[in-house]
Amino acid sequence: MTAQPQQLTHRRIRPFNTRDTYPEQDLDNDLCQAVVAGKTVYLRGQVPQDLDTRENVAVGDAAGQAEKVAQNIRLLLTEAGAEMRHICKVTVYLTDIRYRAAVYRVLGQHFRGVFPVFTGLVVVALARPEWLVEVDVIAELD
Repeated sequence: MTAQPQQLTHRRIRPFNTRDTYPEQDLDNDLCQAVVAGKTVYLRGQVPQDLDTRENVAVGDAAGQAEKVAQNIRLLLTEAGAEMRHICKVTVYLTDIRYRAAVYRVLGQHFRGVFPVFTGLVVVALARPEWLVEVDVIAELD
């Protein structure tokens, strides 16, 4: 885990450096999985990767990837002191429009009763070619 400088004003959750996460890409950026700024929680785009082991999950299976993404979202919100009900904004990135129905069905189960605003985009690619879906979230604490 990367040490956080004292001058940071917001709480960073699960800081990391991209040289460790993406060694093949020759990057060196200090990032984190979530930031709590006041009552707002910003989640980094979540991908189908285990947050502890960095293992890719459900390669080739859009619904399976969406399930892991939703699990990551729930875990990070919990670590931030939030719950799914605090979610306000969701942005979904898909690498193929044909994944939309399967991914939205899975996400819909996890966001049932939350009623966030939802934006879906189809993109050429994500950071790794095996990732089919990425989801970022903004939540507001009570």
